[in-house]
Amino acid sequence: MKRFGPTDGDGSEPVENHSVEKLLGFPVRFRGISLGRPVDLIVDRNEPRALGFDVLCGDNAHRFLPFAVARISGDAIEIETPFVLLDFGQVAFYREQATTLRELNGDSAKLVVDRRGSIERVVSR
Repeated sequence: MKRFGPTDGDGSEPVENHSVEKLLGFPVRFRGISLGRPVDLIVDRNEPRALGFDVLCGDNAHRFLPFAVARISGDAIEIETPFVLLDFGQVAFYREQATTLRELNGDSAKLVVDRRGSIERVVSR
């Protein structure tokens, strides 16, 4: 993974940035087993912060994957347990406090997100 951009907390470790477009193309995996694919990014209504992913799972159900428990590893989003994939009925709070990138008509190709969930627009040179 490439490391670039601003530093983390104490200023010593660079923050990793990932293209939202790339993340939406990665499979969600548990111990190498593909469980689904993110189809949208769930974002805070009030600030540019990723809260999670809308994941289309192998059983055709949409589930919420909190951003805080997702680990970007190479070409996949890795999770430590399938129990972090939550039915949207279980996460009413997020639906009330959040929206989706699609609902905002956001262009995933022009956005990057760091490991803390902060979203930034990519500026073309």
